[in-house]
Amino acid sequence: MTARLLALDTATEWLAAGLRTPHGRWLRHESGGAQASARLVPVLQQLLQQGGESLGALDAIAFGVGPGAFTGLRTACAVAQGLGFGAGLPLLPIDSLLLVAEAARATQADGGAGAWWVAVDARMDEVYAAEYRHDAGTGWHTVTPPALYTLAALAARWEAAAPVRVAGNAPRVFGARLPLQGVRCIEPVEAPGEMAETCEGGRAAALLTLAEAAWARGDAIAADQALPLYLRDKVALTTEERLRQRAAAEPRG
Repeated sequence: MTARLLALDTATEWLAAGLRTPHGRWLRHESGGAQASARLVPVLQQLLQQGGESLGALDAIAFGVGPGAFTGLRTACAVAQGLGFGAGLPLLPIDSLLLVAEAARATQADGGAGAWWVAVDARMDEVYAAEYRHDAGTGWHTVTPPALYTLAALAARWEAAAPVRVAGNAPRVFGARLPLQGVRCIEPVEAPGEMAETCEGGRAAALLTLAEAAWARGDAIAADQALPLYLRDKVALTTEERLRQRAAAEPRG
């Protein structure tokens, strides 16, 4: 029987949400950022209304656990916990970097089986990155868990063992500062709006796909066990650090 799942993610500047029931899928994707905390609950209410479901009739709530933007992770976790406590529902923590991998994989004509790296701009010349593998029969497997890398550390890692495919925006943002020659780089297209239930691309569709897989594996946890995945304690550079970083990046004569 198809599980009834509500899913949400605000780990990036986009708000992604979806509802899965035996009657279909409803997807939502819109600008988030500072508006995510105000928009998230109304979006979820709209999805439930569209799907003809009540919160209490659901089986679980999935949420993007991180890594990602500090405020976004807190928003997703707090809303998921509040809804879970209120309705007595378990939660499904979803790796937010794996969302990027799944959204990219869904665009591949060959099904995207094999090795994947995800690399996402974490600001301050750092990257959130993780390595996964997708098997047609068993789905996703984590090879290297999500971590926060300096550009130099990630470049050294890839120079030692070159990735085959990289999903995410880091190749576009950092370009030649990462060793990407011969690497297939895929950045899933983000487009706002309400999407058809047959849509296979984008973060919202990936979120529901991973939520269904997590439910099938029995990954549900109690709402009071939910925690965001924070990989960075420091969220800003000092003036001195910014000047030193800028000087290091300037071309030398």
